[in-house]
Amino acid sequence: MLPEYDFIAIGLGPFNLGLACLSDPIKDVKGLFLEKKPAFDWHPGLMIDGVHLQTPFMSDLVTLSDPTNPYSFLNYAKKKGTLYHFYIREDFFLLRKEYNQYCQWAANSVPSIQFDRDVTEISYCSETSLYHVKARNEAGNNFEFYTKRLVLGTGPKPHLTEVIDPSADNVIHSGQYLRKKDELLNAKNIVVVGSGQSAAEIYYDLLSVIREHDYQLTWVTRASRFFPLEYSKLTLEMTSPDYVDYFYALPQAKKDELNAKQKSLYKGINSSLINEIYDLLYQLKLDGDVPTRLLTNSELLFQSPSHLQFEQKEVGRSFSLPFDQLVMATGFQYQIPDFLNPILDQLNLDDRARFNVARDYTIDDARSVFVQNAELHTHGFVTPDLGMACYRNSQIINQIVGYEYYAVEKTITFQEFVADDIDLVSVERGNL
Repeated sequence: MLPEYDFIAIGLGPFNLGLACLSDPIKDVKGLFLEKKPAFDWHPGLMIDGVHLQTPFMSDLVTLSDPTNPYSFLNYAKKKGTLYHFYIREDFFLLRKEYNQYCQWAANSVPSIQFDRDVTEISYCSETSLYHVKARNEAGNNFEFYTKRLVLGTGPKPHLTEVIDPSADNVIHSGQYLRKKDELLNAKNIVVVGSGQSAAEIYYDLLSVIREHDYQLTWVTRASRFFPLEYSKLTLEMTSPDYVDYFYALPQAKKDELNAKQKSLYKGINSSLINEIYDLLYQLKLDGDVPTRLLTNSELLFQSPSHLQFEQKEVGRSFSLPFDQLVMATGFQYQIPDFLNPILDQLNLDDRARFNVARDYTIDDARSVFVQNAELHTHGFVTPDLGMACYRNSQIINQIVGYEYYAVEKTITFQEFVADDIDLVSVERGNL
């Protein structure tokens, strides 16, 4: 008899890892987490020294659901003997390397996690009302499991624009940066394309050693400027259950329109890093012209082996840039995994072949298949935010166990996203 679980979670990024940590103390639920990699390692190609998260340490794997959970960052720091160092540092934002090490500690501590398990196929048995999950490891051994529910956390894949040849030897995605850095440093013309935090981190890293290497460094963005991440407190209130409720109720066309407009809420650059880039440019300029350019409003139209064709969108003028190394910091995009093909007809898709995600994060009528970080188009820009992971995981866990194991905040904002009718008499009398 194959093992049977209450749920199986597939993929182990921070979101499903948080689910593993939060479900671990629950004795009356049996979960399993399958990850194809041999160990947890979060974006190793972007683990540049000194870079940090864009959310505070309380957006760890568990704290916003349960501050007493043993897998909190503060407990990790205490066990590692670095809690006072963290306290004296007085910085809420963890270094990315530090966050990765914390996640590795948690991943190696939760017994329900199995690494080196590449899920190959999921089917559904109507007689037992169970999903049949097949997986294999690197050595070619096969594994099979049965489960009542699924949680999909396979994560988004590196995204390249349509005009890019992904097979070109001199084109890399930002996620490969550190692995390819030595090749970049030996180049003559490096072009970085993108407008977000990763593009800025890579540009700053390359700019900091530009005098030591003989290359031209160009940073190009399609955006109208190198915009900062919006981080005021009333804006941060939008990373909340209240805003998810508001956003989810909007028509899909309006949601897509807002997502296109709200990139500065989750894809912008830390203001501090923008200032550091400017200060470094200023410092380098003291010793003469700096072989670098920063270009905005410029959309990539064509890639040849040695040149890139752009159009400056505001003036409608095309221009060409030579390159021998191109870094595409163009983010990540969700793709429906192939192992779902046998049950794809049971899943709800919209007219653009995206998951039609319900408010409770399910994508099937039986409310048995959940998604993590695949609902940007339905739930809004908070989807990839680490600070909202505990909220989503609490919702998923509560549905799996059938009661509110984790209390879920329902109203946390001072502002209202939809105004209720106001008593006009009270307004006239100034009684608001």
